[in-house]
Amino acid sequence: MEVGLIYPHQLYKHYCHFPPHVYVVEDDLYFNQYNFHLQKILLHRASMQYYASRLKAGGHVVHYIEAQDQRAQTHHLFEYLAAHHVTTIHYADTTDYLLERRIQRCARRHQIRLNRYPSPNFIGDLSYFEQGNKYFMASYYKSERKRLQLLMNGNRPAGGKWSFDTENRKKMPANVAIPSLPIFHYDHFEVAQHYVQKHFGHNRGKITQFNYPVTHRQAERMLIFFLKEKLSHFGAYQDAIVKREHYLFHSILSSSLNIGLLSPQTIIQKTIRFGSRHRIPLNALEGFIRQVIGWREFMRAVYIKEGSKQRTMNFFGFTRKIPSCFYTGETGIPPIDNIIHSLLENAYVHHIERLMVLGNFMLLCEFDPNEVYQWFMEYFIDSYDWVMVPNVYGMSQFADGGMMSTKPYISSSNYILKMSDYKRGPWCEIWDALFWRFLHVHHELIKHNPRLSMLKIAPAKQRHYMEVAEEYLARICEELQPTGK
Repeated sequence: MEVGLIYPHQLYKHYCHFPPHVYVVEDDLYFNQYNFHLQKILLHRASMQYYASRLKAGGHVVHYIEAQDQRAQTHHLFEYLAAHHVTTIHYADTTDYLLERRIQRCARRHQIRLNRYPSPNFIGDLSYFEQGNKYFMASYYKSERKRLQLLMNGNRPAGGKWSFDTENRKKMPANVAIPSLPIFHYDHFEVAQHYVQKHFGHNRGKITQFNYPVTHRQAERMLIFFLKEKLSHFGAYQDAIVKREHYLFHSILSSSLNIGLLSPQTIIQKTIRFGSRHRIPLNALEGFIRQVIGWREFMRAVYIKEGSKQRTMNFFGFTRKIPSCFYTGETGIPPIDNIIHSLLENAYVHHIERLMVLGNFMLLCEFDPNEVYQWFMEYFIDSYDWVMVPNVYGMSQFADGGMMSTKPYISSSNYILKMSDYKRGPWCEIWDALFWRFLHVHHELIKHNPRLSMLKIAPAKQRHYMEVAEEYLARICEELQPTGK
């Protein structure tokens, strides 16, 4: 007997490899591995229920396995399938190191044949890194633009530049109106919500503000909304930070894209077509395309090639646990606390808030990168292993020692003040103290980086900052982590 196997992040619109019998699995890694945000669990539950009904309408016999069923664990699932005379499983590449290992191991144990198909969720060329190329996103992005012939004039980039990033760092003006997101209505939402509250009621976050696409049609509606209402301003303000607004002109498509409700091909094709018809500024068009085929595909490539190694690295040797104030939003640092409160409400903040606020500050606090990885996995609607391993261990925490970036992404409070509407206050001294302490304590590890080693400060100021930083770290680390961690 042959069956299809579908995981929570594989809800593809066009999938021609399904046998009549299909198993849709609330796999343990996606529901129970960590204390995932309630909205993340709800996203999976609601979208998987929709997908199962779609498969049934298409004539498939759907076997839906809930997270509480022991078959949600791979070894129990394969034991069950073998006992029911399954000889062949059809499934898409999971882009998940641990899940893939489990599938392969269990298939060998039970002598089940695997037919694995390429994931429709990625279009990047992995062979680029088999040619000895280093992990530089800009080089990879340039290669992909050429290969896919996107925003090109022959062999040259449209507008004469590969990246318009220098034009995309504007602070958000007070008089620019930010469009409100479309409101989604859901079939059987109360049933899904009850399921999540019953089985995952102690998980992180709040569920009441949930407003993410859970069907293909809703995801496509969100894409069209972004193109019509946001894209033209996306470029200029993509790095902006606003105290009470975290969606800004960002697409909010990552949760849909990462579970297969949208494909990168669909996003790119519709974006390019819309941009050409509506005279979208090139810096906005290029900036968004770079997020999709540049950063997203680059992170997946690094994960595939180096993820299993990267996640074991700890360049600075940090072991500090994340204290409870980082779970409740009571750190005493307004930019951090506001972001945490937004995450608890919506499970989302944009990429600069992730990297240059949260990641930056966590690195300055010297948290164990494994702790940071789990924190990000638990708090974000769009978190998956392939996303968070390179983003945390590589980009934000520099735990890999520079495999994919030339220096740690750290800054003083000046960067936050420059890019946001936050006002200078006592929090700035703490942030600056942590920054200068970091440079001082880890001088031997970063002295060969000219951009960091050239920074100097008066000895008296350095001593004062050391005292402020040590007092802050001692105070927050007296707090215990919340239960359920």
